[in-house]
Amino acid sequence: MTAVSCVFCSGERPAADHKVMDLGATTAYVHDDQFFTGWTVLVLKRHATELFELAPDERALMMDDVARVAAGLHALYRPRKINYECLGNQVPHVHWHIVPRLADDPAPRDAVWTVAHTPRPLAGPALTERVAMLRSRFGG
Repeated sequence: MTAVSCVFCSGERPAADHKVMDLGATTAYVHDDQFFTGWTVLVLKRHATELFELAPDERALMMDDVARVAAGLHALYRPRKINYECLGNQVPHVHWHIVPRLADDPAPRDAVWTVAHTPRPLAGPALTERVAMLRSRFGG
């Protein structure tokens, strides 16, 4: 997959209204499915498919973004644990899924991908509110 055909590079995904903010090396978005409340996706601002393709300073900046988002999610939701996923099997562009695992998590020992559930998309005022809440926590 080239950058031209990459859904992240083309702007096809994530949806523009899910954008929380630019962080440095990445851009943060509210994940489409909020079954796991606070699920955030960080997309590297340039096309790369593997972590080793990033220069050490760029990789360090990206990890600072990951830690910044995790700290903001922790402050906001006080989860039992935060999960970090950087897979790229479906979208081969470096990106992180940062998922707070809350006290009411129905399957706390399972990966979010394996938990059967009805998706909970946010739209309208609920999405706007979530974006604003996350922006306020990631901003500092």
